This record gives sequence, structure tokens and C-alpha cells, in this order.
Amino acid sequence: MTVDVQPIADLGPDDRAAFFERDAGIEAIRDDVRGIVDRVREEGDVAVREFTSEFDDVELGSMEITDACERAYDDLDPDLREAIETAADNVREFHEAQLPEDWREEFGTGRELGRRFRPIDRVGVYVPGGSAAYPSSAIMGVVPAVVAGVDHVSVVTPPADEQNPATLAAIHAAGADAVYSVGGAQAVAGLAYGTETITRVQKIVGPGNRWVTAAKGEVRGDVEIDFLAGPSEVVVIADETADPDLVAAELVAQAEHDPNASVVAVTDDEATADAVAAAVDEQAGAREREDVIRDALAHDASGVLLARSMSEGILFTEEYAPEHLAIVADDDESILARIDSAGSVFLGPNTPVAAGDYASGTNHVLPTNGGARVTGGLSVETFLRSTTVQRLSSEGLADIGGTITALADAEGLEAHAESVRRRLETGESGGDRRVDE
Repeated sequence: MTVDVQPIADLGPDDRAAFFERDAGIEAIRDDVRGIVDRVREEGDVAVREFTSEFDDVELGSMEITDACERAYDDLDPDLREAIETAADNVREFHEAQLPEDWREEFGTGRELGRRFRPIDRVGVYVPGGSAAYPSSAIMGVVPAVVAGVDHVSVVTPPADEQNPATLAAIHAAGADAVYSVGGAQAVAGLAYGTETITRVQKIVGPGNRWVTAAKGEVRGDVEIDFLAGPSEVVVIADETADPDLVAAELVAQAEHDPNASVVAVTDDEATADAVAAAVDEQAGAREREDVIRDALAHDASGVLLARSMSEGILFTEEYAPEHLAIVADDDESILARIDSAGSVFLGPNTPVAAGDYASGTNHVLPTNGGARVTGGLSVETFLRSTTVQRLSSEGLADIGGTITALADAEGLEAHAESVRRRLETGESGGDRRVDE
């Protein structure tokens, strides 16, 4: 059997560490990535071309392929083009619902306070590619930025002798402004610092391999990033009503991504646990990427776990903080109410994780490695900045003036206190005046 059933209560410290202390595997390559980033920052296009030749075995002609993406869209099989458009429309519709509105309200006496939202000017999106096809990642990265109103969205995607037309077409359909045939750490560095060809951006988002992830960590501080994402993860919570074949299908689907993927089923029913483990073994043998799947299933952070109660299973899941959480149980809503840390949640037997990967409308760029404890996935808010706005009347300033001056004096910031006292004196002698006059 590929996967053994393990009681959660029997997990030792090393077992628990494997589940809860997952990492993206970037420490071993950090020094190499730093060297790549430094050279691109100093040498621009020359370094990008050299690293592309070395790592991708591709001699770049024109680095910018924006027009090629449009041609790929026009030439794409109509059925596939329609699928891309449908997915993009669904993602666009969901993200448009996230757009916040500017607001101002009266607080207390004479205090008008509010927030306004504006898009970042320039954003870079990493789209995995090369000879592989990841049109969904193009949609998930670019569409929210366009919806947010970002002025210039740049895309980098790895080169190949023949790049996959579906990925290029999806980049165009999503609405990218410029596309560059560059991948890996050199692409991240190019976006972060700019080159003769690549436009410098203010924020970089999107999934990639460990070289991409390590590079995002290296440039963070000089440019904003979304988060450092590692291999794919899923936890499936199942009770005795769940179909073991469907639970197994979720594990196998995520295991297909990467040999380092973490796939976990949690149930409080022993018969369900045994049936899921058997179904996983059977389904893995029928998949084209069986070797990758079995490597992921053998990962220390993968398995079928038997809880003594659903509460124990919920506590395990909350501590795990999965990228994807599927709940296939009779009381799925009550289980969900007890879990705060998850990147994206899939409820019920008819909601496979693949729906969110491609076309339901939610975003599949999600935090891994426990990141869901502190952040969410890619959204419109990722590409927005907020500004607070305030206006005080003379009465409003007078109402809080004593509070301000007392705190300013306590902090030894006498000029702060004086800036208020002068206005209060003016208000007393000159009547109500706008603070911004």
C-alpha cells in the first residue's frame, strides 16, 4: 500500500515537525541565487541572456514576446481559447466583487475620517512555463492586477525553443501589457531592478520553482512580493459519509504537481481511512505521472491520518494551515467555522480543488508552508494601497486637543503639542476654520 494509515495520537516529535515545519527547499541554493540576482542588477540584459543560455539552454532573440502572445491567442484552437476566456471571465467576476470603495464617515464631534484605495503603478507576474503549459497561472496572476487598475502589468515566463501556445494565449487574454521570455531567478531580478529591456516593477507575484522563490526572498525589501510559496499542499477532512474514492482523487491530484507536494487526509472513521489509503494506491497506478505521485505520497508530510475525534482532526488541520483545504463531511460548515488558517477552502463532494485551480473564479496563488496562519492568497487587495483621510472642524480638534497635547508632552515632542495649541488658540479667537486652510 502506498500510504499507511497513521493515528494522529501516535505521531512523534519528528513526525509532527515534518507536517508542521514544511519549507520551500531554498536554503541550499540561496548563495547561488544571490549571485544571479547581483549580476542581473549590475549587468542587466547581458546577465539575463547569459543565465538563460546556461540554465534554459535557449539563446534569446527578442526578449519581449508581447506580440507573440497575441498571435498565439489568435491561432489557438477555438475550444481551448473559449475555455481560457471562460476561466478568465470567472476569475475577473470574482475579483471585481473584491474591489473596495473609498469611504468617509463622521466620528464623534467634527472628526471626518476615511480611507481611499489606489492601485500600485507597476507589477510583475511570474508565470511558470517554458515547454510546460500553465495558462491558469497567467489568468490568476494578471487578471486581479488588471481588475485592481494597475497601470502596467509585466509578465515573465520561461523560454523554450517552442513555447506553449496555451500559456502565451492566456497571458494575452488576461490583459498583460508586456511579456518577457525569461524565467528563473534572473527573471525575478530583472523585474526587481529593471534592465535595458525589462521594465522595473514595484511588486512581484506568482508561483515558481525554488529558484524563483529564493530570488523573491532575495529581492524582498527592494521590491514588494506576495509571499514565498513552496510545493503544493492539500488537507482533506472527511467523515464516514465521504466517498473514499473522491478523497483519494484529491490527494492524487495534488501529488501530481510535485514530488515534494504534501497531501493529507484526516478522518475520524477507521473504515474511511483504510478505504482512502487503498483507493490512493489504486488511483496512483492509473495516472500518467505515477512516479511523481508516488514520490509525493511517500513524502514525510503526506499521509492518511486517523483522528480519535473530529475535534482532534480539526486541531491538526488548524496547526497545519494548508494551502488547500477540502472538507467532505456531513457537517462541513460547522467544521469550517472552527478552522481559521487555510489558503482556500473547498466544501462538499462536488467541489474539487481543481475547480479553484482553473475556473470557479477564486485565485489559486495561495500561501504554503503554514503561511495561511498570517496571510491569504492573491486578490485585488494584493495590488492596492490604501490611504487614510481626515478632516477636523475646530470643535473636532478642540474635542481631542487635550488628549493630543498630553500625549505629545509625555513623549517629549513639544513641537507636536504646539502645532495643536496654535490651532486651538486660532479657533478661540478667529472662529471655526478648516484645518487645511
